[in-house]
Amino acid sequence: MSGLIAKKVGMSRAFLPTGEAVPVTYLQVEPNVIVRVKTKEKDGYNAIVLGVGAKPWKSRKGKDNVRYANQKEWKVESLDGMEPGKSVTVDIFAPESLVSVQGVSKGKGFQGVMRRWHFGGGPGSHGSHFKREPGSVGMRTQPGRILPGHHMAGHMGHDQVTLHRRPVVNVDSEKGIVAIKGPVPGPNGARVYLTIEPSDTDSKSKQ
Repeated sequence: MSGLIAKKVGMSRAFLPTGEAVPVTYLQVEPNVIVRVKTKEKDGYNAIVLGVGAKPWKSRKGKDNVRYANQKEWKVESLDGMEPGKSVTVDIFAPESLVSVQGVSKGKGFQGVMRRWHFGGGPGSHGSHFKREPGSVGMRTQPGRILPGHHMAGHMGHDQVTLHRRPVVNVDSEKGIVAIKGPVPGPNGARVYLTIEPSDTDSKSKQ
């Protein structure tokens, strides 16, 4: 297996065997169902599509169907034991392994340049009329326009963020909880995608 779909629960801290306290994010992993299998002969590569949040529904002719609230595809090297309908649990993760976390960051709406780009702004007293404005944004006649890429006010947040090589601190198989070191993008209750990354020893052996 390469990864799973999880849900962000919240942040806390955990103590390592060395006594060090580290910040962790707890993720709830409900059993992921293999919705579809892609083969190299038919699709050009081996992959599986996992789904969570099954919602049964019936067609107009009375046929039973299942719709999943979230689906995600992962490439795999082998399809042995991967049949549609099989469930995958949090047991594929091991403590001290490395994973990449993909999610959507919190949306912060329309923000000014001081919050969005950390501009310093002008003096806040003594009658100054320049406080939280962006200041000069371009030249006069030549070129007579604002150059592309200039930092200005606009929409902030709600971006897809991927964090690589995040250590797994703890795994609770009974409750389906996995603890990831550090923060994870998105609010509590948001869906995130975990992908297992090779360890340092595996990467060195491949080289």
